[in-house]
Amino acid sequence: MTIDKVEEKSMSEMMNEIEKSMQPIYRGDLVEGEVISVTDSEVLVNIGYITDGIIKKDDLSNEEVNLKEILKAGDKIKVYIVKVNDGEGNVVLSKKKADELVAWHELQDSSKNNSTFEVKISEVVKGGVVTYVKGIRAFIPASHISISFVKNLNEFVGKTLLVKVIELDKEKKKVVLSRKEVEKAEREVKKEEVWASLKKGEKRTGTVSRLAKFGAFVNLGGVDGLIHNSDLSWKRVNHPSEVVSEGDKVEVYVLDFDKEKGRIALGLKNVEEDPWNNIKDKYNIDNVVEGIVTRMLDFGAFVQLEDGIEGLVHTTQITDENITKPSQVLNIGDKVSVKILDIKEAEQKISLSIKEAANKTGGDYSEFNDNDEGNFAFADLLKNFNFDK
Repeated sequence: MTIDKVEEKSMSEMMNEIEKSMQPIYRGDLVEGEVISVTDSEVLVNIGYITDGIIKKDDLSNEEVNLKEILKAGDKIKVYIVKVNDGEGNVVLSKKKADELVAWHELQDSSKNNSTFEVKISEVVKGGVVTYVKGIRAFIPASHISISFVKNLNEFVGKTLLVKVIELDKEKKKVVLSRKEVEKAEREVKKEEVWASLKKGEKRTGTVSRLAKFGAFVNLGGVDGLIHNSDLSWKRVNHPSEVVSEGDKVEVYVLDFDKEKGRIALGLKNVEEDPWNNIKDKYNIDNVVEGIVTRMLDFGAFVQLEDGIEGLVHTTQITDENITKPSQVLNIGDKVSVKILDIKEAEQKISLSIKEAANKTGGDYSEFNDNDEGNFAFADLLKNFNFDK
């Protein structure tokens, strides 16, 4: 056998071995390749086949891109086999299609595992916004853009949001995402953290979230607590807007809480400034002092001696005349002289008398002012007073 024949046989055997080592490829396959070179219009990729594959610029991405800025020689990429032979012996590839297939797989996994991922909002459409997940168009309904009410969807365009899949149909190419569900889950985590860390008597920082007739709600970073009107200030508060506004940052005391009922009682007033702390330094039994009528009930009138200090004048202690209700002779806002009959410091109760003050000073309740009469709601009656005659 001549040398030429030996070399010819060796070359033939080598080519056969190479062909045997090559994995067969078919249209629709998803394979991994290595970038060989990049030009302005196409990318040459080694896919382990007898010939290399070519990705045209239009098959690289849904967006207008500079090929040389996103790929370089040596990069490992997933590609989709569009054609095994384009007529010139080249394998036609698509990275865009490969990315789409990978994205569908990832979306299915995300939906199954209830996991989250980030997306960038592209545009506002009727009823919501649109984003793209590796080339796959996805929709976020306006009702799922946030847990809070959103007035203008345009403010989200260009922003990156953490979302989760709430509806997926590959055949119909339908993907619906939600940011609200993510926020709800985050809120639940924060709520549990707050509940686990709460301690009675501690001081916390919060934000006034809303006002109600009976008090102010404060967000503590995941859960709301209530400051009742009586715990907003040592002075009488008829509406929380007299002390705070929505959005205010406030320092509050944790008075009590019940996780099962989901209730947290908060206080804004400083317990160290309680005017009852030194009550006996300022007031004594038999003293005659000035006060203002703040509330009236059928059995008597409440008189404020100073912010946070009120006493009760029973109906029988208003006048020597026979009256059935204090409103027969008194008005809200009247300035009156009262005599201190009793002080119960532990129970924070003071019993007062207008008629004895008048007898002691020679005055008369008829001199009281009748202006500033107002309408008050008494749902928050001073619970510590004993109203028995």
